[in-house]
Amino acid sequence: MKKITLFLLLLAAGNLVQAQDTDSLRFSNIAWQKQQFGKEFTLYTAHLQDSSLFNSNQNLMYIELAKGKKSPALALAFDRKERIKTSDMATANRALAAVNGTFFDMKNGGSVCYLKVDGQLINENQINASGKRTFYQKSAVVINKGKAGIKQWDGSANWEAGLPDENIITTGPLLRLDDKSVALDSISFNLNRHPRTALGIRADGSTLLLVVDGRSAQSKGMSLFELSKVMRWLGCVDAVNMDGGGSSTMWIAGYGENGVVNYPSDNKQWDHEGQRKVANIIFIQSKAKQ
Repeated sequence: MKKITLFLLLLAAGNLVQAQDTDSLRFSNIAWQKQQFGKEFTLYTAHLQDSSLFNSNQNLMYIELAKGKKSPALALAFDRKERIKTSDMATANRALAAVNGTFFDMKNGGSVCYLKVDGQLINENQINASGKRTFYQKSAVVINKGKAGIKQWDGSANWEAGLPDENIITTGPLLRLDDKSVALDSISFNLNRHPRTALGIRADGSTLLLVVDGRSAQSKGMSLFELSKVMRWLGCVDAVNMDGGGSSTMWIAGYGENGVVNYPSDNKQWDHEGQRKVANIIFIQSKAKQ
């Protein structure tokens, strides 16, 4: 009996490793569609419709910012109370491109996560009923002189307030840090597949903005365990999850009919019209705005 049990355990482990290897190999063989936008950034898109990645259809895209002197500046935009479409907020700020930002109050507007822009405090973390910060307030994207970084909560109550960075937006969960995947809790938010938005940084300092569509037969979305793998396969040494679900949106000035690259799910249609109004965005600044 013990031998049979051991055999079954080894068989299960072998099947798991094989599945992981299959997904990794499939990802490495993706024929990305590549589109250059000036000298500032490149868009990569792929729609996998053969259930070959994580046994599901997936539509994913990422913006790769140029490196070195050609690298454009990242910035944050927000509204304290009103919820605004990512495309409209980006247009108002003369952005070149944008993705949705962190979590917000669906009823009253405004971020539920700490937000500081150009040294000005905009929103504090809204602590839950237990008096503890939520899982999406345990890391932060920081931006200094247009360059992004990712930091992990140190366990202290007022961690964000003590950070010296010019721009801070707490979000999470953290996916990768210092070229290591971060352990994720087995909660439904992490386990279930949803549309996702993430920010990642490679070893060379280049920044990626990624969106995965979901809640559709055309693209199932990803769990955070799957998203973490994708960010690792893309070469990110640091990566963090942003707000997702119906909020997940990627917008590029002049792209298509309305600039929306992905298929936002808030209208439950496979089109570019389903943007959810959000409280804040991360955007690529135009030279005129800097």
